[in-house]
Amino acid sequence: MILDSDWKAEFCRVAESHPKVKAYVKNHNLGLEVPYRYGSEMRTYLPDFIVLTDDGHDNLLNLIVEIKGYRREDAKEKKSTMETYWVPGVNNHGHYGRWAFAEFTEVYRIEADFKAKVEAEFNKMIEEVMKDNW
Repeated sequence: MILDSDWKAEFCRVAESHPKVKAYVKNHNLGLEVPYRYGSEMRTYLPDFIVLTDDGHDNLLNLIVEIKGYRREDAKEKKSTMETYWVPGVNNHGHYGRWAFAEFTEVYRIEADFKAKVEAEFNKMIEEVMKDNW
């Protein structure tokens, strides 16, 4: 994989060693672009990675991953757009699989934060199953 930062290299090491990761890809020329508004201007956001994760469902979870060091104001808008609009909208549509979003902002915490995100998605699946069975 061609990497443009040491932080992204660290994320690849973490993803490759995590037992619930089935595959991952750098979002380069894949066409995954997310429109967002920054002030009065429309912009396009290209997330860094897509990670296929086994979170216990029959179909794999598509986890969009952003690796971000310094966070300018527009990065906050991108994250908000993903969490508030894009992920819920795609999941509600139901025809493109299941999606989640994670942003990692500290290189020395990528491994622990990634593990926590995957576990949170797995726990969410368990809660959904329990709720459906009651």
